[in-house]
Amino acid sequence: MGVVERADQPQVILPKGGNPDWTIPQGHERYSEAEHRTWTTLYERQAETLPSRACEAFFRGLEALDLHGQGIPDFAQLNEKLSALTGWTIVAVPGLVPDGIFFDHLANRRFPAGNFIRGTDELDYLKEPDIFHDVFGHVPMLADPVFADYMQAYGKGGQRALSLGYLQNLARLYWYTVEFGLLETPSGLRIYGAGIVSSRTESIFALASPSPNRLGFSLERVMRTLYRIDDFQQVYFVIPSLQYLLDVTTKTDFGPLYTKLSRLPDIPIAAIEPGDRVFTLGTQDYANSGGRLGQEA
Repeated sequence: MGVVERADQPQVILPKGGNPDWTIPQGHERYSEAEHRTWTTLYERQAETLPSRACEAFFRGLEALDLHGQGIPDFAQLNEKLSALTGWTIVAVPGLVPDGIFFDHLANRRFPAGNFIRGTDELDYLKEPDIFHDVFGHVPMLADPVFADYMQAYGKGGQRALSLGYLQNLARLYWYTVEFGLLETPSGLRIYGAGIVSSRTESIFALASPSPNRLGFSLERVMRTLYRIDDFQQVYFVIPSLQYLLDVTTKTDFGPLYTKLSRLPDIPIAAIEPGDRVFTLGTQDYANSGGRLGQEA
């Protein structure tokens, strides 16, 4: 349950019995057959949709962790495999957690995952990330050593950003990489962002729709760019490699960058800036027609 996923959402009250770090028991034994079937339904849909769309690192993690469609994974069993691969573990939380708590977990290679699953009426759109988004979407990439290091570095950077008052800028980096990032490969663009790989409709939209812009990743550019939380993205940023993402994050002194960003205006979501590497100049037709709300009207 990441910091940028929490935008515009009410704060969750720590339930009775919750720990100071907001972790709670997963309660795997309490999931109903219907909830396990929901996981299996979601998994099978993505298993059909993601080939030739998601990146190889995602599929390697999916296979190594055995996240197949046999129902909601047991975190205890999952952690044995994940910890052996990259030293990360999954901890159950009740939902959205405070920013400082979230960053502390990431900085210590713990990924907070909601212990609840969506209803059958929310298969295609969910306002608050659930266990399918958090585990199926995020965890396979945590099995990749390079991306695992990036996530820990982000957590440490988040602690600093929070203390300096620049959380908004760093949140955009998480949004446009961890949640909605695309990767350039010899076979074309591929998905690595959890918000895309866990969504059947956005898995298709992110690569095939003529509507959004697809732009080359630039750290400063991304951290100035607004984002939307309520619909498909109007812009996706493309990294050349996971190693590049790690390097540019760990080798940048964010203090001077934050000072520079404080003097610059935000960039509108659909804007094309001088110097942008444009993979796709989007039509923005989907957003201009009202997006999801326009389709429902």
